[in-house]
Amino acid sequence: MTQKIKLTFGQIINMNIGFFGIQYSFGLQQSAVNPIYDFLGASPDELPLLNLAGPLTGLLIQPIIGALSDKTWSPRLGGRRKPYFFIGALICSIALFLFPFSSSLWMAAGLLWILDAGNNTAMEPYRAFIADKLDESQQATGFQAQSFFTGFGQTLANVSLFIFPMIFIGTTGKLPTWVFASFFLGAVCSVASVWWSSYTTKEIPPTEEEIQKIQSEKISLFTPFIDIAKAVKDMPKVMWQLALVYLFQWYALFCYWQNSSKSIALSVWNTTPEKDMNLYGEAVSWTGLVNGWYNIVTFLCAFSLVYFAKKYSPKWVHFGCLLLAAIGFLVFPHIHNKYLLFPAITGFGIGWASMMGIPYLMVVNNIPKERYGVYMGIINMMIVIPMFIQTVTFGYIMKHFLNNDPRSAISFAGVLLILGAIFTLFIKSTKANVKQ
Repeated sequence: MTQKIKLTFGQIINMNIGFFGIQYSFGLQQSAVNPIYDFLGASPDELPLLNLAGPLTGLLIQPIIGALSDKTWSPRLGGRRKPYFFIGALICSIALFLFPFSSSLWMAAGLLWILDAGNNTAMEPYRAFIADKLDESQQATGFQAQSFFTGFGQTLANVSLFIFPMIFIGTTGKLPTWVFASFFLGAVCSVASVWWSSYTTKEIPPTEEEIQKIQSEKISLFTPFIDIAKAVKDMPKVMWQLALVYLFQWYALFCYWQNSSKSIALSVWNTTPEKDMNLYGEAVSWTGLVNGWYNIVTFLCAFSLVYFAKKYSPKWVHFGCLLLAAIGFLVFPHIHNKYLLFPAITGFGIGWASMMGIPYLMVVNNIPKERYGVYMGIINMMIVIPMFIQTVTFGYIMKHFLNNDPRSAISFAGVLLILGAIFTLFIKSTKANVKQ
């Protein structure tokens, strides 16, 4: 590959603006989709299976897109990674536009599958894009820029759930009118932000030797699966260690996202969707504000974690951030004053800033550059497999061990994050540009 040149901070920001639109969409999935399921009549133990789209599409799509993008070079379509994240953003925008028109629970669940497919197609090449474009000294800034835009995009999504109900009053079809406004805005952000990054940032062209290699390798239906299997077989030990941390980390996060609205409704408003739909709507709106706050914390502290990662090592930064998030989750369900939810969730905001960027620093320099795409896809498999496990197991846990109480689900998530923090201390990278 052509020699990498140092980019200015502004150029690094431009190349990551597309992540903003992708994460706006993920923010709606985290905070708006489950309340929509509630409005359409879902029971608490049905939510895990209704969220199966996220882990399954991530498990299938991201590693396949990563493997394909490693073998792609099309100057006409923008390069190696950009064709994929633009197509993904387009699919995502169409699904966001259609989602508010859901007239039944299963229609909404079907559109979530399409939305997640688009999101995963767009997001996977973005991780490899950073590794492709930036040299070792700038990769920390690049990955944390993605963390910044994760916080920023999801903040806008969550704050829209608080502000739009004040502006767009009433219902349209079976859903509140504000749902239409939030999802329509997301549809615009998704395509527009990815277009901007594509327009302002050129990919580094491969060498003649690399182009010849790409052209000489025949791609069939089975090629991505063969590449994924080979990559898993050759996977460095540090990635297996990270997988164990991710098992607890991402299982916990799915528990929080599925139950945060109902937990707040019970602890602050003492209501449920069945008891008082209007009062529950207030709780959903406030949850949007609370989740918006943790995302504000994320983008405010994202770049400061670069300094701490270089000074103390990514491993210790991630350990500390997971502990802060765990403490926040353990306190969260016991708060009855809605304003005190903000300091409680601040710890998760710091943890979320780390989760979206710091782990990649632990592994990126142990991955061969010609396989960045497939390995970034495999890292996503480490994210979605715990989510898949959660969707098929947590309904039973929720019903039989947690008494279908969403507050207990948040506490359970806090315990899992403590376990994830402990296993972070066992991670050891053999090659890195920062201390381990």
